[in-house]
Amino acid sequence: MPFIELESNFPDSKFSEDFLKKLCATAAAALGKPQERMNVVVRPGLPMLIAGSCSPCVMLSVSAIAVTDTAEKNKQHSAKLFEFLKEELGLGEDRIVIRFYPLEPWQVGKKGTVMSFL
Repeated sequence: MPFIELESNFPDSKFSEDFLKKLCATAAAALGKPQERMNVVVRPGLPMLIAGSCSPCVMLSVSAIAVTDTAEKNKQHSAKLFEFLKEELGLGEDRIVIRFYPLEPWQVGKKGTVMSFL
């Protein structure tokens, strides 16, 4: 049950429903998870600064159970997600930052319980 959160200083108009669906599909494939289990949020129009510049940029947070818990896995995820963001948003690698957060099943609530019991 991965959580994908993209924050950007791009305007709302840059993030169509089609973009969200593509981001979901790309992240699901990168993480080896079904799209039906993905949760995606995009927060556009934020005041942001990366590497001393307010030029267009994105910060992507990826939180998931069992697939974001090692440097080796995250290196592979990062490559796929960077490629997608560069292509879709026309950004250079220096304008993209990705943060990975490993989750434990007891940290995710669903259906009135936590994932540990589902």
